[in-house]
Amino acid sequence: MESEFGGHHSAGVVGQIIPWNFPLLMMAWKVAPALAAGCTIVIKPAEFTPLTALLFAELADAAALPAGVLNVVTGDGDTGAAIVSHDGVDKIAFTGSTEVGRIIRKATAGSGKKLSLELGGKSPFIVFDDADLDSVVEGVVDAIWFNQGQVCCAGSRLLVQEGVSDRLIAKLRARMETLRLGSPLDKSVDMGAIVAPVQLERIRDLVAAGKAEGAEMWQPTWACPQEGCFYPPTLFTNVQPSSTIAQVEIFGPVLVAMTFRTPSEAVALANNTTYGLAASVWSESINLALDIAPKIKAGVVWINSTNLFDAAAGFGGYRESGFGREGGREGMWEYLAPDRASETDDLAPGRAARAAAKSPKGAGSVRPIRRAAELDDPDRGAPLVDRTPKLFIGGKQARPDSGYSIRIAGADGRVLGEVGEGNRKDIRNAVEAAHAAAPGWSKATGHNRAQILYYIAENLSARADELARRLDALTGRGGAAEVEATVRRLFTYGAWADKYDGQVHQVPLRGVALAMNEPLGVIGAVCPDEHPLLGFVSLVAPAICVGNTVVAVPSERAPLAVTDFYQVLETSDVPAGVINVVTGTKDSLARTLAEHDDLDAVWYFGSRDGVKAVELASAGNMKRTWCESDRRGWLDAREGEGRELLRQATQVKNIWIPYGE
Repeated sequence: MESEFGGHHSAGVVGQIIPWNFPLLMMAWKVAPALAAGCTIVIKPAEFTPLTALLFAELADAAALPAGVLNVVTGDGDTGAAIVSHDGVDKIAFTGSTEVGRIIRKATAGSGKKLSLELGGKSPFIVFDDADLDSVVEGVVDAIWFNQGQVCCAGSRLLVQEGVSDRLIAKLRARMETLRLGSPLDKSVDMGAIVAPVQLERIRDLVAAGKAEGAEMWQPTWACPQEGCFYPPTLFTNVQPSSTIAQVEIFGPVLVAMTFRTPSEAVALANNTTYGLAASVWSESINLALDIAPKIKAGVVWINSTNLFDAAAGFGGYRESGFGREGGREGMWEYLAPDRASETDDLAPGRAARAAAKSPKGAGSVRPIRRAAELDDPDRGAPLVDRTPKLFIGGKQARPDSGYSIRIAGADGRVLGEVGEGNRKDIRNAVEAAHAAAPGWSKATGHNRAQILYYIAENLSARADELARRLDALTGRGGAAEVEATVRRLFTYGAWADKYDGQVHQVPLRGVALAMNEPLGVIGAVCPDEHPLLGFVSLVAPAICVGNTVVAVPSERAPLAVTDFYQVLETSDVPAGVINVVTGTKDSLARTLAEHDDLDAVWYFGSRDGVKAVELASAGNMKRTWCESDRRGWLDAREGEGRELLRQATQVKNIWIPYGE
């Protein structure tokens, strides 16, 4: 721990809830990293499969694991809910359905509990026309009919290039005729029974929906056992991408097949889902396979293989397949917390009283407006034109949709100027601009992004005195130090831009697993009020340094520092839409960002109530959140910059690459 995860400690008491489809494997995946991190555990196995966990607990006791370190509590959903809501639990790790994951996200909102979710999937199995079709057939059998399709990462969507579609479907049907159903304890049997009658009925209902929507169903000619919860392997063709069976996780032995013509169409079909857990790409061209794999929005991509797992390589999803990872180095971070002694912003005793005592007398009274430009140039005596800073969207200054503005007072209570009051439409426009910029920015080289960050730092340094005066007026102190720290921070992330590398895992196959640090996409960043310029840059710089685009809400109390700063961005070659700034009421805009279904993540630094509102709203599309109500030492490089922020700005994709003849 000290050498590999220095500056971190165990997350504390961990509540873990595991599913019924792989009871022992899920137990191991959850318990091992938690114990390695020094956590204590309360784990609830699924009500269908509790015996494995109880036997595991007996083995732990026999191995002299100290009493109370591993605790197994059996029960149904109510038991799981009690674990989730318990005030003594510091972290929740859940594997199960997206529906339940959404409930857990809402239940933990604002509690301060760490959360990792491994949820459902509708994984694509992509076959190009140069693939070895005989190998593909066996891959499909493993992808969808292994464990009766009751696998979160089951390859349930078969995407086939048109030129080989008929041949592959014919081979697949012939192979389906040879599959054997029966007792899973019989080694000659390919498929066992469905876990319970309720799951069997769900499968039948979804299959009926597929037929009703016009898809063509095919099943083997042999008879399915009548006793027990058996369901035959099923293949649907002539499936529309928007149909129920192509979008909803069936969690059964049902495969839906669709065709594509070009690689770009294959990627579009693969990403046409709310999930993003896994994918499988089949091609004899490694160039094509490695071009497609990073474009698929999934946490794991197998090339010419499927359902490969190892403790060295992380497993987990994007989008509504959850967030967090199991396994690998990234899996350990889920059970660790940084060593940081911070004061809780809105709960610290006496803070409000101290703040009131520091406020200047008469701060709430009306004073003559002293224009912002006067603060920049105290010797200037000529009449000045009042300028209300606009929003910054798509590389341009834009008037707020509302037409309203907000007065901004300085540390001495005098009004320094006004900023536009952004609303839902402004957020929508900013998110659209960020999405438009995302493809080009994420594909830019790390060197190119570094040069732009360096250029921003250089241009900011040239205007350091001006920004320092602005900060002094807004906050009453430390303007020069904050600008200097901001310049250093930009240089720091310029240096990181081409150095935050992934890893190559030594996994047990003739090949490797390539762990890539990918940008999240479009991030909504709601910045802290303290250190208004440094806090803004400390969030935006790591996000854009690894390829994200950003919609940022600056400090509500002191946004003028950022509206001055975006003039620096305009002269620093920052592509339009990479950084967008919407000023206004912080918590209102934060909630709008969290509710936006086309946003990939939200970062929020503010009050406890604001944290809860953001985490609740984020459950709509299960976007990643990073929320804090504790004060950070933004001037301290140990807290305000570095790998922790880069981890928050990225997600790890593991691409399994076999090689050799």
